[in-house]
Amino acid sequence: PPASMQDNPDAFAKYFYQIVGFFVVEDHVLHTAPNLISRQVLDDLWEMALSKLVAVLQTDSVYCSDAISMMKVKNLIVIFADTLKAYGFPVSRLFGLLMEMRDSYGEILLKHWSKKFMEIFDEDNYTAMLLDNEVEVKALLETFPYESPGFESEKYPRKLPFSRFVPRIFGEMKRFILSCLEYCEDLHLSSTEVDDMIRKSTNLLLTRTLASSLQTLVQKPSLGLTELVQIIVNTTHLENSCQHIEEFVHSITGVRVGSAHSAKLVGVSTFKDARNGTEEQVVYDTQYVNALVTITQGVINGQITKYASRYLLDLIAFLQHNFEVFTNLPSKVAQTACMSACRHISARLMELVLDKDIKVVTMAALQQFNLDVMQCELFSNSEPVPGFRDGALQMSFVELRQLLDLFLSWDWSSYLADYGSGNSKYLRVSPGTALTLLEKIKEERGHRNIFASLSKQEREKKKLLETVVRQLRGIVNGKSI
Repeated sequence: PPASMQDNPDAFAKYFYQIVGFFVVEDHVLHTAPNLISRQVLDDLWEMALSKLVAVLQTDSVYCSDAISMMKVKNLIVIFADTLKAYGFPVSRLFGLLMEMRDSYGEILLKHWSKKFMEIFDEDNYTAMLLDNEVEVKALLETFPYESPGFESEKYPRKLPFSRFVPRIFGEMKRFILSCLEYCEDLHLSSTEVDDMIRKSTNLLLTRTLASSLQTLVQKPSLGLTELVQIIVNTTHLENSCQHIEEFVHSITGVRVGSAHSAKLVGVSTFKDARNGTEEQVVYDTQYVNALVTITQGVINGQITKYASRYLLDLIAFLQHNFEVFTNLPSKVAQTACMSACRHISARLMELVLDKDIKVVTMAALQQFNLDVMQCELFSNSEPVPGFRDGALQMSFVELRQLLDLFLSWDWSSYLADYGSGNSKYLRVSPGTALTLLEKIKEERGHRNIFASLSKQEREKKKLLETVVRQLRGIVNGKSI
């Protein structure tokens, strides 16, 4: 054989021509001059040549890096095998080799379609499609089986629920199936065998290639809440289209799903898993509230105003705007995402108050902070996403509310008296949290007397400070023992 036949179908062809030429001539000699060569000798020569040929093809065909070259080599082997079979030479090992090469061809296809899927995702705008005229509607329906009550009677432009990547992905799935079918041609396979090969390859495309591509897509940091919601809608429609892929495979192979030898396509589970992953990303992707991390320590040490902090007003306005896209989400997902956002805001605000790098907290800052928490409570009361039972969303901020009420009312007698009781007004305020914040306020004494300008009643609070700190430390240490 030539030194290297990698990605060189012409080299394969030349190699086959030489072998065919030799055995065709020897067969002619056998039939015209039988005394010169026997059938047994010719058969032995063929077995030796076949073993060498299979070894060469197993080595060199593996190095074909693109589907087109692999298909050309496959077709050359089929022509070569059919030709020598016509002369009476056994060629079953060559067709067995073609089935082995089928796996390599499938891997090449999967790599190619992985790139195609990512290209489609990169090029998509993640906005619902608009069809301006009948030509565009016809073009869509030729590529994707979209059905919706009243769609045909809608005025233009007609808005679809999914973005452009849905019909494009659907079309690529069909093209993949046709590429698999192309390799099966002329291999003398039954329709059941062809159906089985196509279904196994398509399942690999769905469970491995497309699932991996979708997972990579939803984890892109550049995707916002709106884009993630659109992906959920898209995967829902792709899932619903799987029955049409089943019908497409049946139209090719003639084998019905559910027959004894027919494997079911796993597209439904693939798109469900992809959608679940995207829903989790929506729920836990709280980049839109992470602006709280950038709050400066000056907010805690700042002066009281009559309004909530600007950063928080902007954040809530941003959330209210973005939560409008939740109307396209399943209700459970929308509620979970909204609850996650509120809990995240609450946790961030609590972290801010208790931040160990913030050594001093003023009472004025707590009053300002109270206005911010009140704004959060108003937001949770506004039912940004429908379907919550009364008070459920507001519970996200109850720990902050009780903590602020305790400090702003300086109600330590009630806190300490009712500690451990289920009826305490400050049930959700742990002694550790209270102690941490109280020590930040106590530290202010080293800077200025925070009670100096207050009334006698207020000055009494100062006298309680050391006592309360001591008692809280005792409770905390008692818990750790």
